[in-house]
Amino acid sequence: MSMSNTNSKPMISIGALGGTISMTGTPGSQGVSSNLGAEELAQSVPGLAQAATLNLHTLARIASGSIRFQHLFDTLAWAQQQIDQGAQGVVITQGTDTLEESAFLLDLFWDRREPLVLMGAMRNPQMPGADGSANLLAAVQVAADQHSCGRGVLVVMNDDIHEARRVRKMHTTHVEAFVSPVFGPVGVVQEGWVRYLRDTPETPRLPVPSAYDDKVLLLEHSLDDDPDIVSYALGAGYAGIVIAGFGSGHVSETLRDALVAAVAQVPVIMCSRTGAGSTTTAVYGYKGAEIDLQQHGILMGGWLCPRKARLLLCAAIWNGLSNEALGRLLTAWSK
Repeated sequence: MSMSNTNSKPMISIGALGGTISMTGTPGSQGVSSNLGAEELAQSVPGLAQAATLNLHTLARIASGSIRFQHLFDTLAWAQQQIDQGAQGVVITQGTDTLEESAFLLDLFWDRREPLVLMGAMRNPQMPGADGSANLLAAVQVAADQHSCGRGVLVVMNDDIHEARRVRKMHTTHVEAFVSPVFGPVGVVQEGWVRYLRDTPETPRLPVPSAYDDKVLLLEHSLDDDPDIVSYALGAGYAGIVIAGFGSGHVSETLRDALVAAVAQVPVIMCSRTGAGSTTTAVYGYKGAEIDLQQHGILMGGWLCPRKARLLLCAAIWNGLSNEALGRLLTAWSK
């Protein structure tokens, strides 16, 4: 549906997947669920029709925890089609629980210069102080701004603009839940103006795979846990392993031994479970630390959080990349 046809305004496509921004309840119901589509969302935002010519499409009505890779590749194809048909930018609305992961996976494959912007809401439309309308307006303003071009996939929440590779949801309920640890937002929206604070690194994108069945295990390491999970994963057919390790990328000696054995069969990436900061490469030399792990072929995740390292490894495996090509891809995206 086209909500407006004024040619002087930028053309922006909005695709709705569901999530809190779309969730309402009815009298007598328990809680809220995804009910509103793209048209209802757009009609509820003051000033949105004046900001852009809008093409509206409801892609799904699901909670973000139920988003599958298939949903995201369908969304990617739709967004690319919108750009090819003349849209100057695309906005995707979805739930915030997996927003950072959706944004990063899409970013790995988004090969258009035009911006793809993801956003959501922390409060549903029936709550006092609901933030969805303001977030959607800001996202459209970002998508319509020419300075957003060439920056890949962006996340807009609470008037902050985040790079997909940096952003994380760091609070369960607050409207300022989304932050980019260490780096901060790449830009801001203020009084309808979009301002960028730094450049976004140019990073190679991957071809869209023909199949994406291979799975990668993500394991958060904890004190005195059981390394047998690694052999279980290999036996279950997992094609790769990502570890959320201690500190700057360390594991126990027992888990280290299991990972050294595993890396002969599948790629292994070591990240940090701390939530901020990069893995190190040349500080600690004890058994299970980064120097030892790298000597046995385990890759360090750099600035990527474990969840995004998992998605990058999935994408690399789906594309059949060699270990050397995986290392280059990881270096490019984890800086």
